[in-house]
Amino acid sequence: MDNFYSPTTDQPMIVKFIQTQRNAIQSHNYVRHAIGYVIRGRKYIYNGDLRQEVNRGEMFYLSSGNHYTEEIPEDNKPFEQIVFYYSPEKLGKILATLSMNYNMDIVNDHSCPNCHEQNHVIYPAWNAAKTFFNMVNQSIREGDITKDKTLESMKMLELIYLILTEKECCFKTKILENTDSHKENFEQIIHRNIFNDISIEALAQQCNRSLTSFKKEFKKHYFEPPHKWFIRQRLMHSRLLLISTSKSISEIGNECNFPNTSHFIKLFKKEFGMTPAAYRAYHNETRRNQAAEHKPKDDTQVGSMMNRQ
Repeated sequence: MDNFYSPTTDQPMIVKFIQTQRNAIQSHNYVRHAIGYVIRGRKYIYNGDLRQEVNRGEMFYLSSGNHYTEEIPEDNKPFEQIVFYYSPEKLGKILATLSMNYNMDIVNDHSCPNCHEQNHVIYPAWNAAKTFFNMVNQSIREGDITKDKTLESMKMLELIYLILTEKECCFKTKILENTDSHKENFEQIIHRNIFNDISIEALAQQCNRSLTSFKKEFKKHYFEPPHKWFIRQRLMHSRLLLISTSKSISEIGNECNFPNTSHFIKLFKKEFGMTPAAYRAYHNETRRNQAAEHKPKDDTQVGSMMNRQ
């Protein structure tokens, strides 16, 4: 799995990413939550069969855990984004500072199905947020933030302040949920072991819970039993490997902790309605058709169109 976007707690809080070429869908295992802003190009965030687009000037939130993304440059210029990473502990300190030192009343009454079902949010940046990220981008160019941890922390506080003063929305809701470090530690252990050959009993032990309480808490967080959830996550990852790599079916099965290829094919077909090979062929055909639809018209057609305008 690609861990390019997976900084540990001793790595920078603010990072600028530049990508010159379009890559295949990437899998990232975040160890901290992330708030990002697309400066140039567009970004796709995948959630099952759903693909959501983040355009230039839009913000995105990604919780800790696994995410599948694709970054696309535009007009022969690189894709650029700025990402702020933070832990629940860091967020808790910021909220306490805003509450005590700035007398800020931190409330959020927004709630909707998306808040509970998705681990990412896309939100259009308002004018103050755009100005903020442009200033951060300038500071990164000049090297100020990378050399000054205090400035980095101040910028993080400023960003959280801007978000909290925005209208009630999913973006604010997801961020305020991050103050639960108990939940954070539980989920970090779970996501860290998605592709490991580990028993439910061993997971419960890592989480310092009895098997019964572990299963109960797991269902509270993920809405289904552990075994079913782990299988689904591994199958989702295998599906992305099928469409983004040329690896064989058996290689993909092994990478996703399905060493028995026939069993992997059976599980995949049960989950998605077709075999891995059929899914890959279907996706490749769909991609070819889409490419044909967007193929530029020849010079004669273009000239004819211009003459009609």
